[in-house]
Order: sequence, then C-alpha cells, then structure tokens
Amino acid sequence: MSKSDFFSHLTAARVHGLPLPFAVERTQTLDVSTEAPALRDRVCGIRGHHVAPKTIAVVEVQGLRVTSAVDTWCQLSTVLGLDDLIRIGDALVRRRHPFAVMGDLLAAVRRYSGHRGVKLLREALIWIRPGVDSPRETDLRLLLVRAGLPEPEVNGVILNRMGVKLATGDLVYRRYRVLLEYDGGQHRTDEEQYHWDIDRLDNLMEDTWRVIRINKSHLRTRPALVIRKVQTALRAAGWQPDPRLARAQKVPD
Repeated sequence: MSKSDFFSHLTAARVHGLPLPFAVERTQTLDVSTEAPALRDRVCGIRGHHVAPKTIAVVEVQGLRVTSAVDTWCQLSTVLGLDDLIRIGDALVRRRHPFAVMGDLLAAVRRYSGHRGVKLLREALIWIRPGVDSPRETDLRLLLVRAGLPEPEVNGVILNRMGVKLATGDLVYRRYRVLLEYDGGQHRTDEEQYHWDIDRLDNLMEDTWRVIRINKSHLRTRPALVIRKVQTALRAAGWQPDPRLARAQKVPD
C-alpha cells in the first residue's frame, strides 16, 4: 500500500469492530481505496477501489488508515443487505461509545445521494435507533415491529415507585410494564452476573413488570414463539392492535 491508500468497505468495518454477517466476516480479501486518478493494479487478495478526492473521511485506527465508520457504512450499501445495514447503523449510534449521532448518519446519506446503494441507506435510516447495545437487540426489535407489535423503547431506564433504579431494560414497553431481556452468553458463564441478574429480575417482577427473556436460539429457530409471547403479554396488559395499522407481514414459522 502507498501512503495515499487506505482500507475501506468490509476491511474498514472489521477494523472499526462493526458487526458483519458471518459469511463476509471471514473473508481474507482486503478492501483498499485510493484517491489517485490512476487505476490500481490488480493484486491477489486485494480488492481495489477508487474514490473521488475529498469525498471520504479517512481516520487512523490502531495505526491503520481507514475510512471513517460512517463513510464505511455508506460504502457497505453496495455489498450488504438492508438488515445488515440496520445492524451496523445501530452500532454506529450505540449506547456506549457511539461512533456518531443520528444527524451524522442523515448527513452522510445526503452526501451519498446519486451513489449506488443510497436507496438502501435511506431505508435503513428509517429503522435505525440510537442506544442499542448489540446486534441481537436490533434483530429482536425488527422481528417484533415487523410482526405488527408496537415499537419498544431501547435500553430504557426502569425506576420503581420510589424512584430507585431497578434496571436498564433491553427493550421496554413502559406503558404495558413488559420488559424483554436478551440473554447473552455472559449471563450464564459469569457467575457474579448470573446471581445479579436473578436479583434484578426478581425486583422487576415484584414491581409488577412482566419480564420475557430471549436468547439466540429463540431468534434463530423459534421467532414465531417470541412474537406470540410478547403479543400475549401486551394483550394481558391492555394492548390491542389498531386495525387501521394492521400489517400484512406473515409471521415467520
């Protein structure tokens, strides 16, 4: 690589630590971009790209020159699908140490107008929410909303009637006192975390919250069960679907 080259696309996404689908996460090909007018020579293991001068922000991460996280997201619109772009977008505006705010994503999509993939970016922008902690939270939220359920609050702080914090809930239906918790591996392998979770969930249930725990197996193999559980809990708390807003999506089996 010359001094004017920088990593971009999938390679930049891996350097930034953005969530990628397994199929492309393992690719060995490096994406390298340049603003130089001459076309890059073909090199085995390198996928070359040319970008117009001063249209891409280049930053240094771990000693490597890479496209900025937001520009990387825009570039990936030509190689990834809608849900992958939503997961990455959620990661950009995540709760802890975000790369950007929603205004940055909107501005980037506007700058990207006229490029291949911009329509997909605009659609992804509709679904992206700030404050998410993991791609699985994104997947769960999309599953529920696309099934016609109300949109939950992302990582909402829950207080008891005395104003004491009980939890930061992954997905919260505050009006109906229904909480969805995504149970990641650390909840089982970390003994201290496990015992803390038990006390926390007990406190929530004592405060009349309905807690539904979801794991990756539910999302991967039993999404219809997840939808039914949440729908049942919401209906028990008084929610009724609005027939005017009923969606035609088929609930996955």
